[in-house]
Order: sequence, then C-alpha cells, then structure tokens
Amino acid sequence: MRRRLVKFDPNNAVNIVQLSSFVVSSSMASKLSLSASNLLDRDITSKSDPMVVVFTKKRDGQLEELGRTEVIMNCLNPEWIEKISVAFQFEIVQPLEFHVYDIDTKYYGVPAKTLKLRDQEFIGMASCTLSEIVTKQSRRLTLRLENKSGNGGLRNLGAITVHAEETVASRSVVEMVLRCSRLDNKDVFSKSDPFLRISRVVESGGHIPICKTEVINDNLNPKWRPVCLGGHKFGSKENPLLIECFDFNSSGDHVLIGKMQKSVADLEKLYKERTGANFVISSKSHIKQKVLKGQLFVDQYCEKERFSFIDYISNGFELNFMVAVDFTASNGNPQLSDSLHYIDPHGRLNSYQKAIMEVGEVIQFYDSDRRFPAWGFGGKMPGGTVSHCFNLNGSSGGSEVVGVEGIMDAYGSALRSVTLSGPTLFGPVINTAAQIAGQSLTSHNNTMYYVLLIITDGVVTDFQETINALVKASDLPLSILIVGVGNADFTSMEALDADNGRRLESSTGRAATRDIVQFVSMREVQSGQVSVVQALLEELPEQFLSFMQSRDVKHPHPPCNRFYHYGPPTRWADISGANSSGMNNFCTLTLVYRPISIDAYY
Repeated sequence: MRRRLVKFDPNNAVNIVQLSSFVVSSSMASKLSLSASNLLDRDITSKSDPMVVVFTKKRDGQLEELGRTEVIMNCLNPEWIEKISVAFQFEIVQPLEFHVYDIDTKYYGVPAKTLKLRDQEFIGMASCTLSEIVTKQSRRLTLRLENKSGNGGLRNLGAITVHAEETVASRSVVEMVLRCSRLDNKDVFSKSDPFLRISRVVESGGHIPICKTEVINDNLNPKWRPVCLGGHKFGSKENPLLIECFDFNSSGDHVLIGKMQKSVADLEKLYKERTGANFVISSKSHIKQKVLKGQLFVDQYCEKERFSFIDYISNGFELNFMVAVDFTASNGNPQLSDSLHYIDPHGRLNSYQKAIMEVGEVIQFYDSDRRFPAWGFGGKMPGGTVSHCFNLNGSSGGSEVVGVEGIMDAYGSALRSVTLSGPTLFGPVINTAAQIAGQSLTSHNNTMYYVLLIITDGVVTDFQETINALVKASDLPLSILIVGVGNADFTSMEALDADNGRRLESSTGRAATRDIVQFVSMREVQSGQVSVVQALLEELPEQFLSFMQSRDVKHPHPPCNRFYHYGPPTRWADISGANSSGMNNFCTLTLVYRPISIDAYY
C-alpha cells in the first residue's frame, strides 16, 4: 500500500490519525525458502544448473521481479540457500510466479542478479498466491512446474516447494503503559481530554503515524491503557519517534498540547530511570521551542514476542465472509442504467458487485469451505412485507451460498424478485451476524472469526440501535466492514468507525470492548491512490488479534515438523567435493521452528 508522508497540522490532527489507518500497511515481513525435486535435465553431459527467479504479478498483468536464488550446479533436486524477501499484505491478493532456469556453465562465477534470463534455458514455472502458502499449517506449498503455455505436456518438468517464514522483526513487540503529568489545560470550562499519537520519523523529515491511545476525558494527569508497538512499525529501537499529545475536540479540531521526539530506546531508559521527559511546543516565531511543565512517563515497559495474524491462520483459524446488501429504494430502479443496482449486460460491474468481488476475492483464501452467509435488507418481499434481513438466495432454510460467485448469483436473482423499499436499518443484519459469531464461541472447534460486509447507498436510519448492536458485538469474533456507494453524504456514518479515539457507547452507557468497524466511502477512496479493498481490510488483522488478546486465545501448537534431507546441495564453488548426484554425502536434520510459550498481543 502506498505510504503518504504527513506534516504536522494542529488543526488537522484527527484527519491525520484517520488517514494513518489507510496509508500505513499491515504488512508482515516474510522470507521465502525454495527447493525443487525431479527437475527436467536440460544438459547433455551433466545435470542442469538451476536458479529460481520469483516474480509478483501486478494488477495490469505485468511481472515485477522480487528476487533470485543462487545457482546450484549439477543438481536436479536443489535446495537453495538464498531466501526471497516479500511483505505479506492481508488486504490484497498477491499473485506469485516462480520461474526455474538452467544456467549455462559459461556464466560460472557471474553474480545471479546480473544474469540475462533470455540467455538461459527455461525449465518450467509455477504460480500461486502468497495467501495460499501462509494459510498452510506448515506454511509450505508444493507446485507442479509447467511450461509457459500453462501445462507440462507429456514431460515431467519437476516440482517446486515454497516455504514462507516470518522475520524476527515482524514478531517482536514493545508494550508500554504511558502517562502524563501537569499537562497544559486547553479547555475553558473544563479540563483537557488528552490522547497521544506516536509516529515514525522518516529521512525526508515527515512522519508516519503508527499508534494512538484512547481519549481520557477531563484529566491533566492521564494514564492510558497499554499500547503495543510492533517491531515492523518502528524498525530499530534507535529510530526516532514523534510523540504528540492532543486535546480531543469532537469537531475534529484537536489542539496540540505538546510534543517530543524519542526513540524506543529512549522510552526504555525513561522506564528504567523512573524519570519523565518534558513536552515542548513551537513558539510563535517557530524558531525556538518552549519547554513545557507537562511530562511523559513510562510506567511499564516490556519487550515480547507475539503471535502474528499468520500464526493463527496457518494453525487452523479461519475467516468466514458474510455480506449484507442494501435494497432500499434510494438505489434507483434496477432496470435503469443510472441505478446503483443496474446489472450491465456487457459485464461491467456496479458498485455493489465491485465491493463483493474485491473483498470476497481476498477473504475467500482464509475460509476452507467457502460457504458464505448472504443477506439483503430494506427490500419488499414477494408477499408484500418489508424485511430488514432476508436471505439473498431466496431460501427460507439457510443463508449460505457457495463462493463469491454464489453471492453474485444470489444478488442478481434477488434483484429480480425483491422490490426496493426502505428504510435503511443495520441493526437486524448486525444482530443476525452477531448471533452466528456468538454460537461459534460455544462450539467445540471455535477457530472461526467472522467478517460482515455491509454495502449501502444511504445513511443508516436506526443509528442508536446500530450503535447498541455494535457495542454488544464487540465482545464477539466479528469485524464489520461498511462500504458507502453513491453520492450520499456519509459524514455521520464515520462516527460508527472509532478511528477518532472514542469508543462507541450504547444507550445504556456501556462502551465497546474494541473497535470492530471500518467504514469507507467508495466515492472518496476511488478518488485517491488506495483501493477500496485495501482501505477496508487494512485494519482487519489488528482487529482479529485484538479479539484473540481480549480472550487470551493462544493458537494451537502442533509438534515441530521434522523432515530429513540430504545436506546442502552443491553450489558453484562446491563442485569439487560433490558426488555424481551433485549432492554431498552427509545428512542433516532440519527443524521447522514453532513458538511455544509466547503471549498473544495486538
């Protein structure tokens, strides 16, 4: 996802915080280890000298090289040492291609990165998505090699095995309890409502928000709930971080109380020495900075190794996709081309179809049976009654359809039998989804997390009922993605997404356990450089992990996978000590590491 650098603007603080959820990717650094078996021998007097080139396929179909392995000489069953770095991004589909070449011996000693592929002999290729690899329990996938036309023909070209491993940096997390004392009061009739925002400083002088605390009302000596900073977000402990304290205003015009620049190492030192650091603020001339009385303290500091989203998914946890489609009359007559529900005979997707396809295309990889509940709301049924939660497939027995195509077919069928009506009520579909999610907690195999996609063209009518349903559902394994389509003013809908630092409160005063909503206006996102699906799904892994942490859910620990192989294959420089098979004569034991005693953090 493209990252945008932001400069400090005291009148636009909340927008920067909200923007950060769109531009700071939830990528997890991974390394791909590669091996092959029974490769086709392209040489006459010896065996092939294979090398793998790994590509990612972009949206326009063009291939972009990610990296190359080293060349292994005289070997048809190579295990390459060189690993390929790739950032796993949950919110997008990442197609990969693996091209295997036989390198001509005249290029002996030439660095692999400088080899011209057109001068080498092509052995075969394989393709998959990164999601297909990381969802395997072993994070290992074996693929049959094919020729460039997409088949192996009558000849066996061999197979390639890909193993994904997360890097150490993506597992490390720093948990801190932060508090402040003697903050300046920015309010007239009450005390400030402070929250902290932490940003990573980049070389160009800008900064990228990576974390924020909740808002604490009427308090000049606040102490916030623990914050967790992933190592993949701040990089080195020595990297500078910008820490800003704001006074929250519901209008969005948050006021800067003070700021400071500290690294994670500096914060650790504050904890160990039990000292505070003073905030500063720029003077009116912007030449000097005024040192304030307000200070930041680190009451707790702990470095941990955490379970990642991949850890859970590769050990049996799944995401179940659910869809709810708006059938209110404001969408326009589906028979007319200006309707948001118009089905184009030439195959051009409408906004509802785009949202279903793009989100479903990503999430379907994380659901083994690919059976998805699908509902409509705000439509008048053939009997004349208006329903705010009806099965999209028209069945009275169940709401599930098979695959994303099943959702698309049910949606098209419903448009022919259901009359658009209204009003726009979210409460019934949220409660139905919550009931399904709640039932999973009592089942023997409670490894399912649910994702409800609501697509609507208008502002919700039952606003307080919707908030009550969301607060109640915040205790459940459920996230809710809301896409606004059309030209309606969705400003009030953004209140459902707690990106402003305040958690939702029900009519009884109960606060949501965690943020489970992500709202996106398709119109606004399409005008930028971030896709709808990226904007929607970027926060989902963190929401998933926050539920696991709130329930203290540990992912299952299968026994270490043990497998034997003949030890390291001959490389260019090893030829003199190899036997006729191109392999050394000793055996090694390879252990695939599984973490066994770490806590779940978000």
